[in-house]
Amino acid sequence: MTETWTVVFLGIIALSTFVMMAIQVGAIIYAARMAKRLETVVTRVEKDIQPIVERLTAVSEEAVRMSQLATQQVERVDLLFGDLSRRAEQTMVVVQQAIITPARESAALFSALRSTFAAIRGLRGNGSGRPPRGVEEDDALFIG
Repeated sequence: MTETWTVVFLGIIALSTFVMMAIQVGAIIYAARMAKRLETVVTRVEKDIQPIVERLTAVSEEAVRMSQLATQQVERVDLLFGDLSRRAEQTMVVVQQAIITPARESAALFSALRSTFAAIRGLRGNGSGRPPRGVEEDDALFIG
């Protein structure tokens, strides 16, 4: 009877080994199919993504070119404003020399003439030989 049980157990072991081998073969076949499908999907994705990558490359190259152009334009504008500022300052200096300085000198001349005439009128009307009261104050303020 022990021989019978040995044969039964040996048959069960053989059957279990066969089932395990069948499961492993099935898993290998399934893995091979999945690898093939995955390869197909990867190939399709690469084909679909390649135009996108090319477009992104073109867009990035265009962005670099636009950035360079913008930098050049900013430099030109900076030079333009620098030149404009320098010219405006030169114009202000010329205006000051041509208009403001003579106007100040004219104002000083008119102030001197007014003080002179006031002094003459004061001497005529005063009789004391002393200049009128406001003339001394004007003379102290005169810068000439």
